[in-house]
Amino acid sequence: MKLSIDHKSPIPLHIQAEQLIREMIKDPAYATKFLPNEVEMAKQLAISRTTLRQALNKLVYEGLLIRKKGVGTRVAEASVSSKSNNWLSFSQEMEARNIPIKNFELHISWELPDEKLAHFFDIDQQKKVLKLERLRGRTEGPFVYFISYFHPRVGMTGEEDFKRPLYEILEQEHSVRVNLSKEEISARMADKFVADKLDLEVGSPILLRKRFVFDQADRPVEYNLGYYRADSFVYTIESRREG
Repeated sequence: MKLSIDHKSPIPLHIQAEQLIREMIKDPAYATKFLPNEVEMAKQLAISRTTLRQALNKLVYEGLLIRKKGVGTRVAEASVSSKSNNWLSFSQEMEARNIPIKNFELHISWELPDEKLAHFFDIDQQKKVLKLERLRGRTEGPFVYFISYFHPRVGMTGEEDFKRPLYEILEQEHSVRVNLSKEEISARMADKFVADKLDLEVGSPILLRKRFVFDQADRPVEYNLGYYRADSFVYTIESRREG
């Protein structure tokens, strides 16, 4: 892609540079790849590095570019989005957005609940619950690590085909229809375990999404923890004023 701007145009140089880089970002040739270094770009555009950085900084702020000191500036992957009024299973959410998802890891175990989980399920701490762990993402790499616990009442065996949408499994195989979801979103720093799973450095920002799922009788069904790469997930809130 030829890099050039019009020095005779009344449009400020940094705005022209910004528009040019926006076009580069759309070019499949630059998808998740590094841009030419600042010295080369500034020379090609015949502008100062300060002017170029003004354009780059705006796009970094918008989340379209990712800059790492000593490494360079690359095009960011499009963020996965989830709405607060949509609590479909993860598979259904991604399918609705035409985002192909790959399962990198899947682990099933039976564990004794801690005090918090036992309280949520209203069960004895000596009653084991099914724990489902899944590392999921695009083909390029994982961006979310899920841990789900299920109430023993549900009847999950661990033999289910977890490549299918979770709530479809609950409804069709266990006659459990989920009806209510409560969620909490918080910012965290990745510990070593999560950092290794999501290919991040320890201390990198992540989003923790807690989901509490209930059936039609308001009985707890699932306790879910989702650890998301902060550079790959956007949570949008949609509110409508009544009256």
